[in-house]
Amino acid sequence: MDYTVSKSNDEWREELSPEQFSVLREAATERPWTGELLDESRAGLYTCAACGVELFKSGTKFDSGCGWPSFYESIKPEAVQLIEDNSLGMVRTEVRCANCGSHLGHVFDDGFGTPTGDRYCMNSISLNFVEEAE
Repeated sequence: MDYTVSKSNDEWREELSPEQFSVLREAATERPWTGELLDESRAGLYTCAACGVELFKSGTKFDSGCGWPSFYESIKPEAVQLIEDNSLGMVRTEVRCANCGSHLGHVFDDGFGTPTGDRYCMNSISLNFVEEAE
């Protein structure tokens, strides 16, 4: 897929911290219960930490108990790219930023009690939070 934002690995390394590069560009996963956005409860928007595009609204965030920030839907379907992930001996659906191709996390269909039934399980380090202006 061609992305609106396309950079070399060297360019990404210059812009991202080593931890961000590992998650966003190499599809690593941060340890559960360690991300700074896990307990974020203010109104606002969650954006891609690599390119800044808007991905999730705070109103769709919920406590799934999984150790990572969880949302039941993206800000709009075309904001994220869903890709079958057969790594680690299981079938999952990877979530990438549709604007730059950065790895955000995975989506699961076990968001019981949410309007969509989905749980977008995102790495905190792959997101930035922009508080809603009052």
